[in-house]
Amino acid sequence: MPRAVGLTDELLSGWAPVIEDIELVPSSGGRFEVTLDGDLIFSKADLGRHAEPGEIAAIVRERIGPEIPRDD
Repeated sequence: MPRAVGLTDELLSGWAPVIEDIELVPSSGGRFEVTLDGDLIFSKADLGRHAEPGEIAAIVRERIGPEIPRDD
């Protein structure tokens, strides 16, 4: 599964009730950046590496709190 799709699924699985928008923006040069409420929370270019599995979810958890159970 491509990284962005896996990350989107991970974020929606944990925080769908409070996520207003997820936007995937194609770019060139292997760029991968994640922003939350307008703040850059992960940049592959700045760190020189891909995010580890669960790393971005951990940052989101720190910023907005634990995962929210969905009422399916």
